[in-house]
Amino acid sequence: MISKHAVVQTDLIGARVEVHEFAVIRKGARLGDGVVVHPHVVIGSGVEIGADTEIFPGTVLGKAPKGPAISRAIEFVPHIVIGPGCALGPNAVVFCGVEIGTETLLGDGASIREGGRIGARCILSRHVTLNYDVTVGDDTKIMDNTHITGLSCIGKRVFISTGVSTANDNSLGLYGYRKEAIRGPTIEDEAAVGASATLLPCVVVGRGAIVAAGAVVTKNVEPGVLVMGCPARVVRRLSA
Repeated sequence: MISKHAVVQTDLIGARVEVHEFAVIRKGARLGDGVVVHPHVVIGSGVEIGADTEIFPGTVLGKAPKGPAISRAIEFVPHIVIGPGCALGPNAVVFCGVEIGTETLLGDGASIREGGRIGARCILSRHVTLNYDVTVGDDTKIMDNTHITGLSCIGKRVFISTGVSTANDNSLGLYGYRKEAIRGPTIEDEAAVGASATLLPCVVVGRGAIVAAGAVVTKNVEPGVLVMGCPARVVRRLSA
């Protein structure tokens, strides 16, 4: 079912697809079987959407990054791949050059910048923001209002609670964009980060470690330990 009030410029549309009123789908976009596109969705020309994915009102897929105030050179490919069985909440924005795995949920107002690689069965909850070139492994959950800075790497089965902040530049931008000096945190498989914690540039949170709520992580966290405080310090080793 394709509404007569939608703008559909592609013929690469599978069976049982629904496109509702005022959606815009550009030439070259590809929609798999059973995709549902709700009203006021915009899908760019380089977007490929897997079967049985549902895209809720106001979502934009295929936004090109640009802006006169951005200090770094922007590189991206005009292509997005969204795996089967995903759900993209209202007003989510996915920039060009992003890949999203099977059965992943993108919450209301979430945003993924160019170069993002999101695994299968992930949850990126309401108003989560992922800056450029962020990698997220399978089965990872990132809760509401968390910001993952550019050039961060998050492993598999990681849990990141609400309001977590991350940074990637120890000079606070005072010396412009120096690619060799910019690096976000790495959070290894099965680690967990509590609500309102802050992770500073380049730190590594080891496999299975826990960062307590409100902690400020200024240096690497060993695998399998609990850290708390500001700055974060090891409280105890976690049992296997």
